This record gives sequence, structure tokens and C-alpha cells, in this order.
Amino acid sequence: MRIAIVSDAWSPQVNGVVRTLQTTIGRLQQRGHVVETFTPDGFATRPCPGYPEIRLALGCGSELGRRIAAFRPDAIHIATEGPLGWAARAWCRRRGARFTTSFHTNFADYLAMRTHLPAGLFWPFLRRFHAAASGVMTATARVAASLGDHGIGHTKRWSRGVDLSLFKPDGPQLDVATLPRPILLHVGRIAIEKNIEAFLTLDTPGTKVLVGEGPARADLERRYPLARFVGLKQGAALAAAYRAADVLVFPSRTDTFGLVMIEALACGTPVAGYPVPGPLDIIGRDGMGDGDRRIGALDDDLGAAVALALAADRDACVRTGTAYCWSHCTDQFVDNLVDAGLTRLSAAA
Repeated sequence: MRIAIVSDAWSPQVNGVVRTLQTTIGRLQQRGHVVETFTPDGFATRPCPGYPEIRLALGCGSELGRRIAAFRPDAIHIATEGPLGWAARAWCRRRGARFTTSFHTNFADYLAMRTHLPAGLFWPFLRRFHAAASGVMTATARVAASLGDHGIGHTKRWSRGVDLSLFKPDGPQLDVATLPRPILLHVGRIAIEKNIEAFLTLDTPGTKVLVGEGPARADLERRYPLARFVGLKQGAALAAAYRAADVLVFPSRTDTFGLVMIEALACGTPVAGYPVPGPLDIIGRDGMGDGDRRIGALDDDLGAAVALALAADRDACVRTGTAYCWSHCTDQFVDNLVDAGLTRLSAAA
């Protein structure tokens, strides 16, 4: 199958969306599919206000359309609701081509945080974008239910996986020997929407270690000098950070999944967070996931969640994390794709 994937999120960005897409593309290619990506790399871009590392391909519509047409895809997947996503959507609509979309990021809540406007103002934008799709891929049942509440009901399941060759309990650890225990780890973009201050202001013993980069780092590093900001880590270095931690603290209230949680679990590290979609889907309200042993804890009092998570069963964490399989996720993605109909349309023309 010839698959076109359009995404405004791409390297050098480091986030769950990019990692999910790149892993899925790699798996698709291993299976013999021909995948072409349409990302900001191939266009003139401008930095996103407030996020200079995010490049926006503005005014890309006609050129994007020419490139998609030249590729002649059997299926088209539009991953993001940015300029490239809207341009691809418009091109498909003009030609009567079918396509799928995915809901990775709760932009309504993110924009509300940054603009101080009600999230409800942004949902019409998202509804319009996804309404034209043949299906909207979502990571969990709770995300699908939330989208249904906002008028987006035609969802398809596309879960997430773990690279078990990297994220496993045995292996090197980040050097934290001189730091007071317990080691409380945060992994992710250091940005306002991640609610990191809820983590940094916890009155708990031990050392707070933050892996990642982002626009809020300099300010938070200045205001919380006891926290250890160790920068961006990927692959084996990221796995080493998970293994060194006593608990991964996931303070976000807006993520639709949270890939870092299942990576931490696969390394044997329990997770503490709030009882919101994402953590609820993975850790469970009782902190036991789908099993009978504690793998973490969720509580509206994040400090209480951390205290409970520290008593989790690390072997149970590994069993939960290793259940997330990229092969199954790739099966779901392929099953969710729809025939774009371009060959039929070209023949009719």
C-alpha cells in the first residue's frame, strides 16, 4: 500500500506525537508499505509564536497538493490540525478523496491555557477539521468518549506501544548516586501545558529530576534551584533515566495518552499522576492497571499519589508496560486506513 502521512509535528521536535508517527512509519516500511511523509521539512516555514522549535509551513497548499498527487497514495492520513493538515484536508475535499485523521493533542485545553480564553471557543475549529475525515484515530476509549461529547463521534482506536529493546528493567542507569532518594522523575516538554509546577512545588522528600527541553525551562530552573534539569534524553539514555527513578511523576491534566508512562512502566518504574484521561487509561483509578498489583497511583493530591506509587510492585510495572505492543498498534493503524479513491477518480477523469 502507498500511504501518505501529513504531519505538522516532526523532528527536530521531540514529543509523543513525533515518536509515535516515526515508530509507526518504521513498522509500516518493515511490512513492505511505501510511506511518504509530508512535513514542515519540505517547505518554507516560520517559527510558532512561543514555540520557536515548532516550524509552521504557512502558504503551503498548492505545493503540498502537487506533491501528494505526484505520490499517488492509496491512503491518506492527516495526523495534525496545523497548516499542513488543513491544506491536505482542503486538497482531499476538492478532489473527493477520502482520508483519516488522528487526535493526538487536546488543542482546545492547550490554547485555553495560553490565551486565558474558554476551551469551548476552540472546539468548533477542531470539530470542523475532523468532521470531513472517514475516521478519527484516538489512543483510548476515554479520549474517544470525550470527543463524542464534543461532537466528534466517528473515532477509531489506535493505541500506543513501547520499544521493548530499549525500555526494559535491566541496563545502565542515570547516575544519581549522590542525590537524596527517592528520585522523582518528570519526562516531557518543559512547557506550561504540562503543569510541571504542580510537580516542582510538591513538598516531598527526595530529588526532583526533569528530562526534557522547552520554553519554560529557563524560568523554572531559576525559580526551583533544587530541582535537577538534565536536558533532553532519547533512546538508551532515556531508558537509563527511567530505570534510575523511584517514580515517574506525570502532572499533566491535558495529555491524550502519555507515552512516557508506558515506557517508564516497561523499565519497572511506577507512575504517579492525577485521575484524568491518559493516566486513568493506563494506571487505573485503583493504581493497578489491568492487574492485581500496584503499578502507580492517581490522586487529586499529587503528593499522596507519589507516596502510594513509591510502594508499587516494580515487577508488576514491567508486566503492564510490556503489554503495549507496537506491532498491534501498527495493525490498528493499517486497519483504520481508508481507500483514498484517487486511482478510481483518476480513471474516471
